[in-house]
Amino acid sequence: MSLEILPIEIFIDCNDIFFLYSYILIWNIVDARWELQLHRPLHAATYYLNPHYHNNLNFKVNANIKIGLYQCLERIVPNASERCKINLQLESFKDAKGLFGIEAAKTTRDKKKKKTPAQWWDSYGDECLELQRFAIRVLSLTCTSSGCERN
Repeated sequence: MSLEILPIEIFIDCNDIFFLYSYILIWNIVDARWELQLHRPLHAATYYLNPHYHNNLNFKVNANIKIGLYQCLERIVPNASERCKINLQLESFKDAKGLFGIEAAKTTRDKKKKKTPAQWWDSYGDECLELQRFAIRVLSLTCTSSGCERN
């Protein structure tokens, strides 16, 4: 269940006013942490480049995601000509052209098929080498929950 739907579902299921008040206080804390810790260019790039999400019917790209993707690209790829190649190659990925569009690529981008996003890019990104290298680097980074823990 997405974080956007979760508050509505809890609100609808609750008849206790005290619980709702407590819930709202807690949800405000979660929202504040979400805004501070999880809205980063790296998260946007990971969302955009993950084949499971990118090809999902619910996949939505807005200006913030694109800005984050390109900020991450600028930070990770210092060479301007390579960034330009990656930018052009993103169209092939977005439109599922070439290897991205073959049946095996479409089948294995589902999480249940046991291929990690980085493995998927390694298998099907060969026609877009610069984008493949960038995607594998971004998708292979380890996430941490330390920003959500109390120090």
